[in-house]
Amino acid sequence: MDMGGGGEVNNTKILDELFENCVGNTQIFDDREVLRHDYLPDKLPHRGEQIKSLGQTVAPVLKGARCSNIFLYGKTGTGKTAVTKYVLNYLETKAKEFNAPCKVCYVNCRFAGTPYRVFARLCQSLGVFVPFTGLSVGEVFDRFRTGLDGSRVVFIVVLDEVDLLMKTRGDSVLYELTRINEMLCNSKVSLVGISNDLRLKEFLDPRVLSSLSEEEIVFRPYDAGELRNILFERAQLAFREGVLSDGALSLCAALAAAEHGDARRALDLLRVAGEVAERKGVDVIVEEHVREAERRIEHNRVTEALRNATLHSKLVILTLFHLSKAGVRRAITGQIYELYNELCGELGVTPLTQRRVSTLVNELDAIGLLNARVVSMGRYGRTKKIRLEVTRTLVRKVFGDDNRIGCLVKYASKCLSKRTRDGS
Repeated sequence: MDMGGGGEVNNTKILDELFENCVGNTQIFDDREVLRHDYLPDKLPHRGEQIKSLGQTVAPVLKGARCSNIFLYGKTGTGKTAVTKYVLNYLETKAKEFNAPCKVCYVNCRFAGTPYRVFARLCQSLGVFVPFTGLSVGEVFDRFRTGLDGSRVVFIVVLDEVDLLMKTRGDSVLYELTRINEMLCNSKVSLVGISNDLRLKEFLDPRVLSSLSEEEIVFRPYDAGELRNILFERAQLAFREGVLSDGALSLCAALAAAEHGDARRALDLLRVAGEVAERKGVDVIVEEHVREAERRIEHNRVTEALRNATLHSKLVILTLFHLSKAGVRRAITGQIYELYNELCGELGVTPLTQRRVSTLVNELDAIGLLNARVVSMGRYGRTKKIRLEVTRTLVRKVFGDDNRIGCLVKYASKCLSKRTRDGS
């Protein structure tokens, strides 16, 4: 008997039934894409002040002048990217009306990842060919500069999540872009930086800081009422009339407000809750569907946070992973730094200072991957004790697939082995 063939037939029947049910079920969504992060609505509630500030800063471009560099700060999901795209898209439209030579290039540094890719993306926007790999960063930058000067435009470079690029690759991109105007004859460059880290300036070389001379806009988190308004407006476009209960809408807003006022999280909750209701074949999205959506998203969020962490953040997490495996439930900074140095040596990367590692611990604590708690040691003062907040199984699964650090998941630590032999 061909069990494999029978299995395939059964699987086909299962998929047929699943797909037919999806098509035949009560329709929940009119347009689920409205609830995606990259959807740009016609209006942005509760961000009028920030839109006005950014608009005032970039307005001189319409007269052919270079505008000030500007940095936008705020936590994830506070509207920084949406406001930037909203204002600059409209700026390009008005520039065509006034026949102003303006061009905007948006680069997400999370995906670009390296100075080479950032400058290659800028070249691409100007129609300048750069191979995927094979040139020096200097050569790519020279091609960008030559192509830009030949374009005779005011070029606005948007670097989204620029803090991630700086923490892993340094500030060379910012340095080159802040000095490029000195080398241009026919074009001008202005910089818009978007950062989730309010302490971005701490990572800047003084030479970069002095040449940035930037303006700043800070985006505060949304409160529950504001998130409810945002969700209500999106829901009117996303769902069929009458399928979203008031309770589900309010719960999405309340959960996201408790999570630092993150509009992206609120939209994810609403979309996934709709998908849960759709799969169950029910007519109305209720609080139960939101709770199930929260459980699903939480697992995905942690996985993504681990996968997208910077290299040194991953090494800190791996350090806690190995300490936990060795029975150290809560580690102190000294223990972490010793093993972190060992892992850096195995990987052939230069370790950060202990102070910088301590800052990384605080950042990982803030997003829930670690738990750092200050405890009193009596007459010995106070110390910080740190533990891993995600399961070792999840760390092993995510980091085991990482080409660069996967080899360290099964690493046998020398300093931990010595402690075990010494009985400490």
